[in-house]
Amino acid sequence: MLNLIKKAQKGNDKAFLTLFQQYEQDIYRTAFVYVKNQSDALDVVQETAYRSFKSIKNLKEPKYFKSWLIRIAISCAIDMLRMQKKVVQLKPEFDEFISSDVNEDIDLEMTIRDLIERLNEDEKSVVILRFYEGMTIKEVSETLDIPLGSAKTVLYRALNKLRKNLKGVDMYEQQD
Repeated sequence: MLNLIKKAQKGNDKAFLTLFQQYEQDIYRTAFVYVKNQSDALDVVQETAYRSFKSIKNLKEPKYFKSWLIRIAISCAIDMLRMQKKVVQLKPEFDEFISSDVNEDIDLEMTIRDLIERLNEDEKSVVILRFYEGMTIKEVSETLDIPLGSAKTVLYRALNKLRKNLKGVDMYEQQD
């Protein structure tokens, strides 16, 4: 793996392509959590490929290649959202199975993604990397280039927000 990265850094296109393809699904999943649709997520994957190919020579630590790629993907996704200036409203995947004449409150249809959407960008990035990508908190701090203590603080703050939001939903449901 490190050998491939070093070849790619020296300009070997095939080595870069082989490396990128190994992490393409991870990049897509990360992008999708941010942009919320397949088309935009695929655009983010392409932009990530372009930016990473252009700047692979600047990668200082080849062992952090995946973290470096994920950081670029997050940056591309956030840039895309800023450019589009769109507010993303998530709907549950099972929306089509919910009867349209049943007038239920939106809180009852919340998903984990809806809850994550309520977090700020820093919190969202830490939660996505930690739980969607399965990174350790140390890897999260290295990927986002923040101190380990800050990564822990942001993660715990985000988890507390998620718990409060989830309890709010539970409390509402119990009042019926």
